[in-house]
Amino acid sequence: MGSETIVPVILCGGAGTRLWPASRESRPKQFIPLAGPRSPFQETVLGVTDPAFFGRPVVIANREHRFFVADQLAEIGVEADILLEPARRDSGPAIAAAARFALGRKPNPVLLILAADHLVRKPEAFRDACLRALPAAKEGRIVVFGVTPSGPATAYGYIRPGAAIGEAGMREVEAFVEKPDGGTAQRYVSEGYLWNAGNFLFAADTLLEDYAAFEPASAEAVAESVAGIVPDLGFHRLAEEPFLRAISKSVDYAVMERTRRAAVMPVDHGWSDLGTWAAIWDVSGKDERGNVTKGPVEVAGSDNSLVLSDKLLVAVTGLTDIVVVADDDAVLVARRDDAEGIKSMVGRLREKGHLQADSHTRGYRPWGHYQSLDSGPRFQVKRIVVKPGGQLSLQRHTHRAEHWVVVKGVAEVTIGGETRMLQENESTYIPQGEKHRLRNPGKIDLELIEVQTGSYLGEDDIERFDDVYGR
Repeated sequence: MGSETIVPVILCGGAGTRLWPASRESRPKQFIPLAGPRSPFQETVLGVTDPAFFGRPVVIANREHRFFVADQLAEIGVEADILLEPARRDSGPAIAAAARFALGRKPNPVLLILAADHLVRKPEAFRDACLRALPAAKEGRIVVFGVTPSGPATAYGYIRPGAAIGEAGMREVEAFVEKPDGGTAQRYVSEGYLWNAGNFLFAADTLLEDYAAFEPASAEAVAESVAGIVPDLGFHRLAEEPFLRAISKSVDYAVMERTRRAAVMPVDHGWSDLGTWAAIWDVSGKDERGNVTKGPVEVAGSDNSLVLSDKLLVAVTGLTDIVVVADDDAVLVARRDDAEGIKSMVGRLREKGHLQADSHTRGYRPWGHYQSLDSGPRFQVKRIVVKPGGQLSLQRHTHRAEHWVVVKGVAEVTIGGETRMLQENESTYIPQGEKHRLRNPGKIDLELIEVQTGSYLGEDDIERFDDVYGR
């Protein structure tokens, strides 16, 4: 089989609020190593990098997360085409944009659509299912992979398979059904229904023809957006104005529930959507009492619980079927199976104006990251890490002054018209209103402590004059 037979398309949308406080809008679950040393996004990409079967991936992500994508691809040594959505429009427009983009690179490629935040524990089984489905996709079928249920789950949609198609194990799709209640889920499993994992295989032309037939205005808007792509620092920015005209609708509603070309390939590949803390508990290694722990945690007299901590010492005793997640600035305590309650709580936190609902104390930037360490009236302390070669914009602040102390590495500091080098344990002062810039000219991470003082310390008190990242 030749290379680039199947083009993987990785969808990086979604915020994962049921996994709060680890997953938040500023850093969603697909980029967090919740179930192993790598993030779900990295594991997804690595599962489709064998050049004997897969071509160069296409990743479509929100522009706010573009440097997560680029950094995590670099960490695993994979190159990809990265499309940036100007706004979320659900999976329908995203998949159509990826299909049209791929069609511009190769005549009618076969695309494999994957969510970046799922886990596949049997990648060989999934690859084999893709290869068995490939002839049908080339012949004009839109193949959805139906997961053999491990039990009567209420968190997933289901597929009712129909008559067999050929000898590869594929079936007609009789119906897509919504998430059921417990009794209905039990019946679905007993009657041979499959979970809808949201993974698809199809030829680009096939999907685009149906999308244009069922959603003509959105199809036209997406085509305009792809035609207007602007290259930017190795990314491909979809044109904003036409993309915003596309109707926000999932590919299930836009195409799959209306097409006559749908087929389902049953597969048992150890799939999990990693969508809840219960799902994380389910796929993680457990102690003899069914507990999953990570970080500075002590558990006694407790069973079947998930207890995670980043830095804080967390002690749990005498509890069963609970989840405790301690982050730098927020702690969650809930029943392990209460995913909807956690989602509702995040909504309540937003309504009450808690910034922790969506933002971490660690902020990620194209040059590295910063961590808020302490704050109070008129002051804030941060730890700043700048990657080798990274540099902050030339900027100034209207309401604050800053003190920098180098902890590790070498800093190239520009203040006003003067540039000088700071070594470890050296410091400098940036007066309020003074233009300044920080760069890491070294080969290791630059770490420094920043102390801000002033009447307003918000992240929006930045006036940029020059920025290599185009912000």
